[in-house]
Amino acid sequence: MKVAIIDYGAGNVQSVKFALERLGAEPILTSSSADIRKADRIIFPGVGEASNAMETIRSEGLEETIRSLDQPFLGICLGMQLMCRSSEEGETPGLGIFPMDVMKFKQDTQQLKIPHMGWNRITYRKTSLLKGVSSGSYVYYVHSYYVPLSEFTVAETQYIVPFSACLQKDNYFACQFHPEKSGRLGERILKNFIFG
Repeated sequence: MKVAIIDYGAGNVQSVKFALERLGAEPILTSSSADIRKADRIIFPGVGEASNAMETIRSEGLEETIRSLDQPFLGICLGMQLMCRSSEEGETPGLGIFPMDVMKFKQDTQQLKIPHMGWNRITYRKTSLLKGVSSGSYVYYVHSYYVPLSEFTVAETQYIVPFSACLQKDNYFACQFHPEKSGRLGERILKNFIFG
């Protein structure tokens, strides 16, 4: 199983690569449209700032490539946010795969810390990405921006507000949490994506 991990300088690619190797996949780190198009699965991870990341995506000529794929595609954290229409972070236009706008967490009366960092529960509707994962399970988050709930939300988490933990539209999947940092549960999610 050939898995392309899109490497656009937004960090976190090595931990995703190691997680996939443990599962028996053959990951390659690449920014080549040709490599991405030839892969069986594509993962779009990311940690960092949205506007700089989108600038790199455009300069590498990856914007149209990502939008036109028909293989299973998984965005993680910043990758998920860049798949949306826009982000409040740097007023950044995104890839528009999901027609939602990414919002910044606003401080609430409970004085919960921003960024949202650590383990939190997911509750979900039916999706192959979470096959075998119990609703209410814990996954690992690090983020200050979130995607609101929508018709494309297949899992949600509560932190200050309810937000999309996972999205799905056609062959495009995305998760705000980090499956590669979410222990055995995260391994199960990656396995569902790679081999499911």
